Amino acid sequence: MNDYLDLFINYLAVEKGLSANTQEAYSRDLTRYLDFLEKQGATSPGSVKATDIALFMGRLKDRGIGPRSRARCLSAIRMFHKFLMVENYAETNPTSIIEAPRILHKLPGFLTTQEVDALFAACAGTSAENVRDLAMLELLYATGLRVSELVGLKLREVNLDSGYLMTVGKGNKERLVPIGESARDKVGTYLAAVRAKLDPRCANPFLFLSRLGADMSRQAFWNIVKKRALMAGIRKNISPHTLRHSFATHLLENGADLRSVQIMLGHADLSTTQIYTHVTRERLKRLHQQIHPRG
Repeated sequence: MNDYLDLFINYLAVEKGLSANTQEAYSRDLTRYLDFLEKQGATSPGSVKATDIALFMGRLKDRGIGPRSRARCLSAIRMFHKFLMVENYAETNPTSIIEAPRILHKLPGFLTTQEVDALFAACAGTSAENVRDLAMLELLYATGLRVSELVGLKLREVNLDSGYLMTVGKGNKERLVPIGESARDKVGTYLAAVRAKLDPRCANPFLFLSRLGADMSRQAFWNIVKKRALMAGIRKNISPHTLRHSFATHLLENGADLRSVQIMLGHADLSTTQIYTHVTRERLKRLHQQIHPRG
């Protein structure tokens, strides 16, 4: 069955244009699934039954794997079997009667504008590290990029003069995102004072570099966010995605329309963006209860 997995991953890359990270996630989930099938004696696409899949999903639950991770895994399994059927490697799709785990959608966490200011203030100073970290945090909050999009930004994709950047998001889709004046200023300072010294010939195509001039990893930036939040005295459990949530929430609170926010976030479906309207409604309700004489 592993030969079919290789064909499927190639299909995701070539036909679907999915990112390397997404391909890796599919491969990881499906490798675990195929190992289970082999132990069950299902060694060909046509020998897999719905009961095998249901049993596998049950095993994941018994091992304490949460509903969101199980739903993601089932999504990969569904797509894999659909691929096998379309390519005539199997006659039926055994996933058609399997129900997905129920997921309770948590409202996204975000920072207040005061907390955002405190986070930026924690980067005060002229050291190379401070200048770079502030530029990254400002740009993330100004654009709502995903962390993979931020660390994957190339120099040629950012135009500070026009105030726009081009990023490639999920599904290999490009989108144009405006950059605010404050972020443009901080990124400009980083380019002139830090990056130009690390990589004077621009041999590295990426915008943000480590202190040694190498590519910036997602994990490294995650550590930067944690470190700066601690320095700012922010007690919330935040991540790079928290700044993306803050970007969307603050835009909507200040009157932005949902469709514009959807485009800037790179959401394929408007319903994904609509969760932020729940956040703003909850805040309005709490504000009303706190301030209104009969709240």
